[in-house]
Amino acid sequence: MKFLAIFLTILLVSLSDGSTKRLIPIGGIFNSNDYESLIAFYASVNRVNMHEKRFELKPVVKNVTEWDSFVTERYVCELIGEGVAAIFGPSSIQASGIASAICHTMEVPHIVTHWSPEPLGGYRTVGSMTLNVYPDSNVLSRALADLLVDYSWKSFTIIYETDEGLMRLKDVLQIHGPQDSPITVRQLGDDPDYRPLLKEIQASGESNIVLDCEPDKILDILRQAREVKLMEDYQSYVITSLNTHTIDFEELKFVRSNITTLRLMDTKSYELRNAVHDWEEGEKRFNRVYRISPEHVKTEPAVVHDAVRIFAGALQELYSSEEIFAMPMSCKHPSQWPHGLRIVNYMKLKTEHGITGPITFDDLGRRTHFDLEVLESSKDGFKKIATWDPTHGINYTRSLGEVYSQIVESLQNKTFIVASRLGAPFLSMREAKDGEYFEGNARFEGYSLDLLDGISKILGFSYRMELVPDGRYGSFNKVTKKWDGLVKHLLDRKADLAICDLTITYERRTAVDFTMPFMTLGISILFAKPIKQPPDLFSFLSPLSLDVWIYMASAYLGVSVLLFVLARMAPDDWENPHPCNQEPEEVENIWNMLNCTWLTMGSIMGQGSDILPKAISTRLVAGMWWFFALIMLSSYTANLAAFLTMERMDATIESAEDLAKQSKIKYGAVVGGSTLQFFKESNFSTYQRMWASMESTRPSVFTKDNNEGMERVKKGKRLYAFIMESTSLEYITERNCELTQVGGLLDSKGYGIAMPVNSPYRTAISGAVLKMQEEGKLHQLKTKWWKDGRCKSETTSSSDSAAELGIDNVGGVFVVLGFGCFMALIIGILEFLWNVRQVAVDERITPWEAFKAELKFASNIWITTKPVRVHGSGGSTGSKSSSSKSRAASESRSTTMANAINVGTTSSTAHLDKIGHK
Repeated sequence: MKFLAIFLTILLVSLSDGSTKRLIPIGGIFNSNDYESLIAFYASVNRVNMHEKRFELKPVVKNVTEWDSFVTERYVCELIGEGVAAIFGPSSIQASGIASAICHTMEVPHIVTHWSPEPLGGYRTVGSMTLNVYPDSNVLSRALADLLVDYSWKSFTIIYETDEGLMRLKDVLQIHGPQDSPITVRQLGDDPDYRPLLKEIQASGESNIVLDCEPDKILDILRQAREVKLMEDYQSYVITSLNTHTIDFEELKFVRSNITTLRLMDTKSYELRNAVHDWEEGEKRFNRVYRISPEHVKTEPAVVHDAVRIFAGALQELYSSEEIFAMPMSCKHPSQWPHGLRIVNYMKLKTEHGITGPITFDDLGRRTHFDLEVLESSKDGFKKIATWDPTHGINYTRSLGEVYSQIVESLQNKTFIVASRLGAPFLSMREAKDGEYFEGNARFEGYSLDLLDGISKILGFSYRMELVPDGRYGSFNKVTKKWDGLVKHLLDRKADLAICDLTITYERRTAVDFTMPFMTLGISILFAKPIKQPPDLFSFLSPLSLDVWIYMASAYLGVSVLLFVLARMAPDDWENPHPCNQEPEEVENIWNMLNCTWLTMGSIMGQGSDILPKAISTRLVAGMWWFFALIMLSSYTANLAAFLTMERMDATIESAEDLAKQSKIKYGAVVGGSTLQFFKESNFSTYQRMWASMESTRPSVFTKDNNEGMERVKKGKRLYAFIMESTSLEYITERNCELTQVGGLLDSKGYGIAMPVNSPYRTAISGAVLKMQEEGKLHQLKTKWWKDGRCKSETTSSSDSAAELGIDNVGGVFVVLGFGCFMALIIGILEFLWNVRQVAVDERITPWEAFKAELKFASNIWITTKPVRVHGSGGSTGSKSSSSKSRAASESRSTTMANAINVGTTSSTAHLDKIGHK
């Protein structure tokens, strides 16, 4: 029977007139309520028949209910019995699976035009006869995940209607890891009143919502969300339906929430406009008026249009190489259509371009490559802001200037609620004078108010300043899992902005957004200034250390004794006591111990002396001592001036390390602030010790605000230091002259204006802050509110103070003095030996006898006179009178020396007498 049917079909084809178009039936199974897809199917077939000369498509349509699988199976068999070349539809997943199975057996192309998960009817394999022109579910899910990643949503809530919605969002559910914020998943109930569910989401503080439901429910859900205040400035919606753009959002066009969706087609394309025209013409056959704009075309009719066109294109290409004919078959006696597999394979290989963009199938018949438009709601409807494709991801089509202009436009005539806390100089209550009364923003004054006023003038918005009830900055309680202070106020949507000395931290950044910093700062230490010490009575000794004074005294005595010894030994220091007597009978030595100490004392005191040494050795000692005295006197004078003018303070701390090393001075910070969090989370050992010390100290060293910390420092008598941010510290020290900053900055951070996460106004406000910074207005504001002029900065610091001179500083002077004294001693010994030699020659005695005689004479410190020694006959011969005088002098000198040293030796006395008589 199979071969007979094929033979009869070929015979009919050969006997037919070649000028007549070949009739090729195609089947369509549509839901009874899917009217628009049916119109698109007929209109597309008509468009193909208008241009094709060789064959004509004959649409055979069956209408079924969405879930009637039994009727679907019967209709598919009926269509195959009529010899259709392809079956389009149905649109339900269950019914489509039955049609896919039958077409796979009969090798009849089965073209699907609706979303379907994997697998479809169990026959999604290589070689399957089913092609789905609707975007693949996996790729579409990846597009939604890419959009949320690009939006940087840290947390969000998914609202879905059916289990198919979770299948469409499987990639979205996987973009968050274990350490990320949890994703909340909520399902819509059967009750059309969605307010209880929306109120729960609003109470949770969630601002990002992914909505997956039927298009006819979207408007009702958003309308009820507006009623429960879930469509404010900071709520954002991503709607997964590709038909969202067809909904009339006229009543919601002024909502402040951001609504984003995806669209498959380009509504401005020429092909879409032609297709809409064909649909309007095709509607006439049903005696109905079909009027729709390209901007409101649904995705399913457009996909049906493209499905017919790409199937017709495959027939056109294959018809040129082979005869394609329809062949009736029966489900009871399965057979395979000979052209079906080639048509499907050709459609898989070729890339077509329809009104839904590029159409490319993989080996499994899935449409894996397509383009999506990212749409964003505005008061003029949805606007295209970006495109997405599987290869390049999201590519924005609007410029940053357009985004900024749109945001600034939305700010016009908007009133912000701004939360803050009291704390000078950022915000304080204005003091009312007699008869004055302030209300509204006029109640406050400070840096924050002036900064906000400057930003509002640039962007054109108004604001209302409010104080946060608990007066705290904002910290996260890990036990209750809740925030407090300004951060909580923003999370509860009770304020649009928060401005004060609020530090930008990583933990706060996870809960709220910040603008660019309007002020940079760091952590520093507030401490009381050192107490001035009373003057020291013996402060003149401070320029030199104790060991230097001891060494100087030792050097003074040593040099004096050395000078005395050398003067006794040096012949040149024995002088004529009577200058008028040219031939004195004796000489004297003035260098007794008293004169030696007086010379050295006068030298080091810078006064000098009337008596001076004459021998080379004694002069060398004196010169070296004068050099030593010059250096020491100059050093002492210079350092003394510094010490006398320096203001001596008591011991103090200089850095955080000094605080950590001691336990006498307590220190703390504001509880719940970023400064305390810095020490708590720091990995630096010094700061860890400081945190442990602060946490364990009783009574508590923490304060509720900076003012309390300042008062504790004032009253602490230098036993309490307060760790705070440098800006507030600078403000306090400008007005409290007894307080000062200790050390440098421990870290670097910034103050920023906080706002709810994903606030659309962050870019505009950051731009206004940057503009004020470039114009120098931020510097002017800080000068206005910080500089007071009460306390003048000190010019002298501890590092500029003079230090004591140690032995290491003046040790070289002692080395020079010691070397000079050693050289003087050597020269003095040489002079003494030379004199001994001369005496031995003149007196004609042995050198040893002369040495002993001269040494004993020099050792007798009580003798201050010495006879004049006359040269012997070895010299030139004088006159007789001279010889007589010489003999007399010699006799006198010998007698004096003998009496002085009490020499009783017979040989020496006889020898000296002999010399005297000669």
